[in-house]
Amino acid sequence: MKDLDPEALASSAEYRRFACKDDPIRFALLYLPDSVRDPDTGEISFSPVHEEWAELAKQWNRPGPKKPAENRHIIVAPRNLGKSTWWYLVFPIWWAAYGYSKFTVAFANADTQAQSHLRTFRKELDENERLREDFPELCAPKRRVRGMSDGDSAGARFCGSGFVFIAKGIDSSNLGMKVGNLRPDCIVIDDVEPDAANYSAYMKAQRLTTIQNATLLLNRRADVVWTGTVTMHGSCVHDAVRHAKGETSTDLDWVQEERFQVHHHKPFIEDPTTGAESSVWPDNPLFDLDEMNAIRHTSSFKLNFENDPLGAAGLLWQPGDIRYADFPCDVGTYISVDPIVSKGNLKSDLTGVAVVGIASATDQDPMRALVKLAVGVRMTGKDLKLYLEGVMKSFPEATCLLVETNQGGDLFKEVFEDLRIRTVTYKASENKEVRAGRLLQLYQYRPNPLVYHLDRFHQAETEMFTYPNMGDDITDAIGGAVLRSLKPEKRRVARMDMRYPT
Repeated sequence: MKDLDPEALASSAEYRRFACKDDPIRFALLYLPDSVRDPDTGEISFSPVHEEWAELAKQWNRPGPKKPAENRHIIVAPRNLGKSTWWYLVFPIWWAAYGYSKFTVAFANADTQAQSHLRTFRKELDENERLREDFPELCAPKRRVRGMSDGDSAGARFCGSGFVFIAKGIDSSNLGMKVGNLRPDCIVIDDVEPDAANYSAYMKAQRLTTIQNATLLLNRRADVVWTGTVTMHGSCVHDAVRHAKGETSTDLDWVQEERFQVHHHKPFIEDPTTGAESSVWPDNPLFDLDEMNAIRHTSSFKLNFENDPLGAAGLLWQPGDIRYADFPCDVGTYISVDPIVSKGNLKSDLTGVAVVGIASATDQDPMRALVKLAVGVRMTGKDLKLYLEGVMKSFPEATCLLVETNQGGDLFKEVFEDLRIRTVTYKASENKEVRAGRLLQLYQYRPNPLVYHLDRFHQAETEMFTYPNMGDDITDAIGGAVLRSLKPEKRRVARMDMRYPT
């Protein structure tokens, strides 16, 4: 602001409009200062991340025709860094004021949340005196021929300038959204994943399907920004974080296939030369460096600030509990199944399937188990039988099919009776938590674990790291074979504060 004429800023709308045309941060200072002001201290300050976002937002004004999926971003940042303020309010008003967007549609987790954002947007257009003075057509609702307002509804604002802003819950029907001949040229997706207690792997898959097959298809050429904070291991935003870290897995392919650029902002900025850490927002008390260092070890900080759900993992498994190896399994190999009883459970439950090999004891190690496959499938009956036939072909060394029948009884004997493998059904006498605790002790056994995984089975690891919040079916299938074979000593249920057994 130092390079601007203060008298011209105070007296000339034309000068103010010109000064902010290419600078959204300057626009925020001149037109939306209360939105970027700290409500507790009354101070205005900016993080280097806000400056980075401003540079991204300028891409909405790039010259020439827009290509399909050329400008898509996922913004992952700590809570309280202002994602919604900037991407749901400041940038959309700036785009609208200068015509960088003619039709913006913004999505939140639910309609009520989206409409709350829209009310804030509408309030600025209706009550912000400087904005109304300098951009009168934008701020005035669109009028019908008879003079009645066409610009206000629960989920939309139609502006006199022709700009359209619609806010909806992500699960609202939105296929083919058009206003006249206009399709959305800007799509904002903000915090559309609920907290872990109200989320699941199945719901995540549904949410991602909605975004890919409905939201993004509103206009393939639209500019897209998706903002969020990781809410649980295996969520969509967590997929983006893993992708940004360079992990490769088929469950992450959607990030690249949809051409998203991921921007993962952390609470600490590290000097590349000295390695010294500074706060991502040093002038904001919520990001005080000493305070963050004091709580950075906590699960809540790791999840909400560092976007690391493993730091706030489940009640049992923690990072480091799963080790990877490959070794001969001379004792035998089991296919273990924890099946769904009826198709009515398909929406919430999985059939857990694990292939587990057992290695005999050596002078250095006791008997060990190798998990060769661990997946969850939404199948039962004949479909499950056909799937297991495929597993048998992939693992011909398997000689026994273990099927837990706590629910379903003799039903599974009929389903699997003509499979060309010895089938053993059993009923688990212990509750799931006790079995999971005994299984975890084998993963944590020292000096060396007694259970290894052949590969990173992300579906299984997501369940184990969040156990039991996201299910237990795959874990039960693994345990069905491992606990039967290794027959460990029964001990107390493992808890968050348990130590490795000696």
